[in-house]
Amino acid sequence: MAKIVGRSGNEVTVAVTVRLEGSLLDMEEAIQAATNEVGCCVSEEALKHFDTDGSPIRLGEVKLTARGRDPKEYQTPYGVVQVERYVYQTSRGGRIYCPLEHQARIIRGATPRFASQLSHKYAQLNVRAVQTDLEQNHGRKVATSYIQNVTDWVGGIATAKEESWEYALPQLDAPVATVVISLDGAMIPMADSVGYREAMAGTLSFYDREGERQHTLYLAAAPEYGKQTFYQRMECEIARAKQQFPEALYLGIADGAAGNWSFLEQHTQRQLIDFFHATEYIGKIAQALYPQRNAEAKRAHWQQEHCHQLKHDPDALDGLIGEAARLSRRSSLSQKVRDGAYSAWTYFNNHRHQMNYPQFLAEHLPIGSGVTEAACKTLVKQRLCASGMRWKNKGAGIVLSLRALTQTVGRWTQFWEKIDQF
Repeated sequence: MAKIVGRSGNEVTVAVTVRLEGSLLDMEEAIQAATNEVGCCVSEEALKHFDTDGSPIRLGEVKLTARGRDPKEYQTPYGVVQVERYVYQTSRGGRIYCPLEHQARIIRGATPRFASQLSHKYAQLNVRAVQTDLEQNHGRKVATSYIQNVTDWVGGIATAKEESWEYALPQLDAPVATVVISLDGAMIPMADSVGYREAMAGTLSFYDREGERQHTLYLAAAPEYGKQTFYQRMECEIARAKQQFPEALYLGIADGAAGNWSFLEQHTQRQLIDFFHATEYIGKIAQALYPQRNAEAKRAHWQQEHCHQLKHDPDALDGLIGEAARLSRRSSLSQKVRDGAYSAWTYFNNHRHQMNYPQFLAEHLPIGSGVTEAACKTLVKQRLCASGMRWKNKGAGIVLSLRALTQTVGRWTQFWEKIDQF
């Protein structure tokens, strides 16, 4: 049993006894249990630092007097601790106010660090997996309902403050020359028989003059008709980036979806179709050229060769457009294959002004939105599309906000600094 054996100013000395017997695993579990005992002992002492001495206090113009000291259990990273703390009311009664909980930033009965641990884990895992992780790896038994309660509160704050709280970029190795803005959608399963709807992911990537990516900001939003909330968040981040890097080139990269370009054209100086999406349409032309089942190697070789040409030869695009037009009229091909060739012709024609890959490469500019494609998978689908999952908008929004904070380097720490401050 851990106990405090000395106090000196703001320092405490704690003694604990650990029995070392059995296998090393047994000893490590004993050490973990003793560590949790020490943590609980010191956490209890730390919480008392945020209590009052029972004197009357004022909140604005309202005077409150102590009703007495009530015992309350708090959840910490090390276990449950019980503290007797003063609670206050007005002379007319009414709502109870606890200065300790306000000053210590208690979140639904959890200390700030424990609330941070729960919400960070919940951003990566479902609630039962979080519960298992806490028990197996931290020696903490916590109800799933409590985990959900705390993470819902934290996620609600993250969602509500996304537009108003500003976060500093980490120290970058080189000056920012280009900011690439990209967005894409990923379908997630919704509850209440809605089926699948599109959640949005967006990125702002910061590149140096050599085309090396220095940093990426991640954003995501739950499905919504019109996507206005997502667009507003993107606009806030873009405005902050332009304020910090007014001389940088702002480049929009995305697939061919019309909604992407109506947004990106407002906020970027130059635009480019993601090169990977363009290569998919080259594959459709290759399929029409070599439709036989045993021609897979020929198709792959032709596609690879023409992808290279599109990337480096300014005249390659015209050649692909002409080839797609010719194949879309070939009567010997099946309707499906002709339709594929025609879709390639339409795609390249509609976006030819956004496909000058040789020029962009010559300027050391990015030509792909792979960061955003990856975000759709890692930020959205890995967490929200597991077997059996169904989401309501609020729950999906909370998880996506938390995941965006954890995946953007430096933001999780800054987010908790703001909670601690405000």
